[in-house]
This record gives sequence, C-alpha cells and structure tokens, in this order.
Amino acid sequence: RDDLVTGVQTCALPIWSMCYHTPTQGLHFFDWPIPFMNPLSISLPTALLLPLFAFAGSKSFDFKDPKGVNTIIFQMDALLESINGSGAGISGSVEFDPEEPSQTSGVILLDASSLRVDNPVLQEHMHGEEWLNVGQFPSIEFSFSQLSDVKRSGRELSAMAEGKMTIRNTTIKMKVPVRISYLQGMLEKRNKTPGDLLVVRSQFNVSREDFGIRSGEHLDKVANQIDISLNLAGAAPY
Repeated sequence: RDDLVTGVQTCALPIWSMCYHTPTQGLHFFDWPIPFMNPLSISLPTALLLPLFAFAGSKSFDFKDPKGVNTIIFQMDALLESINGSGAGISGSVEFDPEEPSQTSGVILLDASSLRVDNPVLQEHMHGEEWLNVGQFPSIEFSFSQLSDVKRSGRELSAMAEGKMTIRNTTIKMKVPVRISYLQGMLEKRNKTPGDLLVVRSQFNVSREDFGIRSGEHLDKVANQIDISLNLAGAAPY
C-alpha cells in the first residue's frame, strides 16, 4: 500500500514480514536494498535466517512441572531443633528474552498445603491457623518485574530478581539472587516435548516475623530465619 505522507510503499507478501518498497530504491529487507524477486527464489542463507527472526524475543515458560520434580527446600535452624522440609506444589510463569535478560518478569507460586516435614504433628501445626493457616492463605507468591546486576557466564546468568514476596496475605519487597540457564531446544530431553527450558536456581532467606508468623515466639525451637533453596525448570514448548 502507499503511505500518503512519506510515499513509502509497504510489501504485501507475507514472507517479507520486515520489508518495505520505495518508488526510487526498490525493495528493502532488514535495511538491505534488493531488487524485487519471486519468494521462491530466496537464497538459502536468507531462508535460514527467517526462522531466527520469527522466534526472536520474549518467551513464556510454564513452571507447573508435569514430572513433579520442581521442589523448594526449606530449613529453620533454631537453638534446640532444626526443622527441614520441602514443597512440591510449584506453578507460575516467567517471561524471558535471551537478548534482553534484564526485562525478565514473572510469578512463582507455591501451594502452601504442599509443604512437608517428616514429623506429622509438626506438619499439622505448620499448616494450622496459628502458623501458615493454609486454609485461609493457600498460596505463597513471589512476583518480580525485572532483573538487576545481570552477569553472564557461559550459558548461565546471575542476577537479582526484584519483586515482592507474599505470605499469609502480607507482602514485602524483596531482591532474590537467581542463577538462570536458558537451554534452547533441551525440553525434549527432559519432557519428551520439543521446546526450550529455563532453569532457575536460588538460595535466599525470609524472616517469619516479617510476615506476622508468631513473631518473637518459640525462637528456641522454631527459628525466625527460614533458609530456602530451589531449582526449578520452566517449559516453553514449540
């Protein structure tokens, strides 16, 4: 079509998704002027480049693992007792662009009722109204809007995820250190489905008093600091 302001004529062929035509300079493709040609005559190098541009940009990775492997580990090391457990009810999604990792954003959710410890009485108390109250507050959430201090090392990058942690309906701002591996085409090796993997690793801590969980109570048996480690894989099928 003709642009009445600039006199630029845009290309109507679907394959030239990033091209334009001017009356004096001919067809341009990615700012390369080339004469008009039949799409079937595209050179092999050009044809090979087209998929790369078609799939460039941000991808959405789903962290609800069909294999059930994604897990967080937590530890509370008090004076008299050490409480260790895990949680497997992970879900959420992350938007990741390998060319612009600082723009990474997303949300990771943990089903609070999936938190487990070996002692059944302790687990009942942990899930109960006076502690996590999983009936009223079923999810623990970390949402983040960007990465800062991004550093690359091979296929892995390290950064600080800047976001908010919500536990028992109390939300605080947090920066969480993360290591991220973008594994292009590796989903099939893990899940037998063609696609990409995003593996997120982190070790950090939260304080139960920050979230109003029996603040200042039972510190000799239930530590205030909760140490958390995680290794999560997100999937982006083709």
